[in-house]
Order: sequence, then C-alpha cells, then structure tokens
Amino acid sequence: MFAVTATQTDPDNPLAGLTLGEHPEPKLPDGWTTVSVRAAALNHHDLWTLKGVGIRQDRLPIVLGCDAAGVDEDGNEVIVHAVIGTGADETLDPKRTLLSEVYDGTFAERVAVPRRNLVPKPAGLSFEHAACLPTAWLTAYRMLFDKAGLQPGSTVLVQGAGGGVATALIALGRAAGYRVWATSRSGEKRERARELGADQVFEPGARLPERVDAVMETVGQATWEHSLKSLRPGGRIVVSGATSGAVPPADLNRVFFLQLSVIGTTMGTREQLGRLAVFLEQTGLRPVVDRVLPMAEARDGFAAMDAGEIFGKIVFTG
Repeated sequence: MFAVTATQTDPDNPLAGLTLGEHPEPKLPDGWTTVSVRAAALNHHDLWTLKGVGIRQDRLPIVLGCDAAGVDEDGNEVIVHAVIGTGADETLDPKRTLLSEVYDGTFAERVAVPRRNLVPKPAGLSFEHAACLPTAWLTAYRMLFDKAGLQPGSTVLVQGAGGGVATALIALGRAAGYRVWATSRSGEKRERARELGADQVFEPGARLPERVDAVMETVGQATWEHSLKSLRPGGRIVVSGATSGAVPPADLNRVFFLQLSVIGTTMGTREQLGRLAVFLEQTGLRPVVDRVLPMAEARDGFAAMDAGEIFGKIVFTG
C-alpha cells in the first residue's frame, strides 16, 4: 500500500528522511482492526519525528501521522483516536504512545488501530474536517473545557495564533462564549485570527488592556514571560506544547505571590474526542483547513509546516 514514512532522522534537514512509496500492509494484534484512511491531518509531531524527537532509531522506518478519519471494516465512518493506552484516561497511562511512535501511523491507505480507539464520525462532518480533530483540536478542547476551569464570558489569551492548536483554541473559545485574545508575530496571521473569532489581536509581548483569566500556551520559552505577566491574580496557564523551547525562566516569585496555576495537558481521551465531534456537529463550527493535498504530495505539506507558512491544518487525502 502507499504510505508516507520516516526512514531516517535529521534535526537540521527533517525532510531528508521523508519517504513516499510502497509499505507493507498493517499487522493486526488481538483487539485491533483496520481503517481505510479517507483523510489524515499533519501535526508538528510528524515533523519532530523526522527531526529525531521522541522516536527510537530501531523503530524506523515507520509510517507517520497521528490523525485520521475513514471507514472501518464494517463500513462505518469513524474518527481514529491517536492515543494508544489503557484506562479511563489513556493520556495518564505511563506506557501510552501515539500512533507513529511505536505503531505505524495514519499517512497510508490503511491504518491498524485498537477497536476501542474508533469514534463515530458525525454525518455532518466531512472526512477532511474530522481528520483535524484527534490531536490539535482535541488538545485545544481539553485545554479550554477541562483544564482551564473557565466559565463563558471569561477572557482567554492564546499565544502564537496560526498553528493547529492555537486556531482550534480561538474557534472553540469563541463558540463557547469566551472573550478570546490572540498574539502572533505575523500581521497576516493576527488578521486571520480576528476573522476566526478573536476579539482582539496583539503582537507578541504587547501590553494587554487588562489581565486575563487564563493563557493557552503552546509556544513556550519565547512567550512564557508575557504569559505570566498577562494573568490576573489566581489565573491559570494551560500548557500543551513548547515549540520555541521548554526551559524558560520560571519566575517563581510571580507564580506564588499572585497564586498562579501552571497546568500541563496532553491530547485528550476517547470520550472527549467523541464529545468534541458532537460539539462541532451541534454548533456548526469547523476546523480551519490551510490546504488539502493528495497524500502523494505530502512533501509539500511538510515543507510548508517546516517553514511556518500555514494557518490552520494541512490535510492529506487518499
């Protein structure tokens, strides 16, 4: 079958290890099934794999991709939950993995997944939109509606508008009745964030009109100081990524004096993915798709992500 694989890693030239072509059919452990992939979405996780982050060399070659929507062996339209783990909250399983870390991922004609990882796709969601949900949108859903402890009308700052999680945060926050503010280095991305539903947009580090109830942080080191200074006393930073660096100055004096909370989160549960799909069905909200490419042109999508030339999700179709 055709697949997009990582055959080597290179932190300086990640696309060097990106290989498109024939790959063996997926093997099925007990309790697993096969999904015919109709659409799959690109994440930074895929680029980091090509850079050698979070992947053992003895796992190569491995099919890339965490996110997919498709059709199961019984003909049902499904969304694939990417977290392979056990328990009510798979993300807390210390042995959890994501598709494309230990097991082949979704950038292929077919992917093998545990049966418990299949979520019904609402009929009103296209395969392209549904494929955007399992990583970026699920992460954003959990950040806002589980970890942030916010009520409608609260003010939320989203750092780094443009990426998949950030655009999901803006759209979900707006749909849920939050007042959403966003930052970006790019004037074009700030304007697109406003069009997406951000009430106000700012340059990174800008002084805000008032302190916010919560900051959604995926950038890390480059925005951390601004995130801390932007919070009201008792506010929260919810962290799900650190694309610019993972070890910023903690500024613990500010954290304890203002009684700030720093909350980490990773992905979400299968049940949360199901509720997210229903939320989109009920509200009419849809993920922002930067571009849709045939899987045979996946290299163009990876190159765009590596260059930071995207707003929303890149989706590959079979």
